[in-house]
Amino acid sequence: MIILITGATHTGKTLLAQKVVARYGYSCLSVDLLKMGLIRSGVALLTPEDDARLEVFLWPIVREIMKTAIENGQDLVVEGGYIPPDWKKDLADDYLREIRAFCLVMSRRHIETHFAEIKKHACAAERRGDDAWCTKSLLLAENARYAATWREYGERILIDGDYAVDIALREEPPLLQSV
Repeated sequence: MIILITGATHTGKTLLAQKVVARYGYSCLSVDLLKMGLIRSGVALLTPEDDARLEVFLWPIVREIMKTAIENGQDLVVEGGYIPPDWKKDLADDYLREIRAFCLVMSRRHIETHFAEIKKHACAAERRGDDAWCTKSLLLAENARYAATWREYGERILIDGDYAVDIALREEPPLLQSV
């Protein structure tokens, strides 16, 4: 089983992935770590700010890693941005049956009400450097874009109150909790 977790910046993708890894023992692929390894090694002649170009560059690599994990019967969490909203078009049904995709989206109300907390918890799962670039207007725009584009491509988890996002994978149907 592949668990694909994407969403806007600061939504808790890495933290949710860590919860799944701890609970179910899955391996984890961080798209952000892959991105930085390719950039720092000189393999990708891009910068961390080249978002659109990074998605085009990274998605084929991530897609093939997911296919390999499925073929090998390995459970894997893939977390990060740079997943195109129409990711399903690149995979045959045999692969799609083995993938659960989740997109974390914060509501406008959540961002407006909890912006200071969102910024305060930015390092809950990883150390971030200077976070001044993350503004309320950026979060509002990015979350609105994810909310609109991911409606038909995966399960959206709406964060609209206290942040308590979790997923259960071994119940039928899977339980999604967001408060």
